[in-house]
Amino acid sequence: MALDQSFVGRSYPPTDPYEVGREKIREFAEAVGDANPAYTDAKAAEALGHSDVIAPPTFVFAITFKAAGQVIQDPQLGLDYSRVVHGDQKFAYTRPVRAGDRLSVTSTIENIKTLAGNEIIDIRGEVHDETGEHVMTAWTKLVARAAEPAKEGA
Repeated sequence: MALDQSFVGRSYPPTDPYEVGREKIREFAEAVGDANPAYTDAKAAEALGHSDVIAPPTFVFAITFKAAGQVIQDPQLGLDYSRVVHGDQKFAYTRPVRAGDRLSVTSTIENIKTLAGNEIIDIRGEVHDETGEHVMTAWTKLVARAAEPAKEGA
C-alpha cells in the first residue's frame, strides 16, 4: 500500500523531555570507542568552554529515532515497518548536547517518494532544550522495501 502523500509537511507533537545524564554520555562514548575526554571528564569539557561534559555527535540518534516512532506508528500513514531499513542519517548542530540538558524532539515528515517500488520517507527531528533553544536537527531516511512478487504455485 502506498504511503499517504498528504502527510508531507505533517508535524507531530514534541516528545516529553529526555534528561541527558553524564553516565549515559560516558556509556555511549565507550560503546562507540570515542575516548575524547570532553565526553567523560567535566574539567576537560570546561577547558574547551563547555559547562559540563558533552555528548558525542551521534548520541542524539536514540532520542530522535524514538521521536520518529510517532511517524512510524501512525496507522493512517500506512508504513509497513516490517519492511523498513534505515537508509541515511544526518545531523546539524547549533550547539553540543550537554549533560543536564532536557531535550524534546518535534518530528516532521519532509518527503515521501517511491523509487523502484520502494517507498522512501524523510523525517526531520528538531531538538530543543527546555528553554526552547534549538540544539540540533536530525534527518532520518527510512526505506520501506517493495514487497516481493508472489511466486507461482505458492
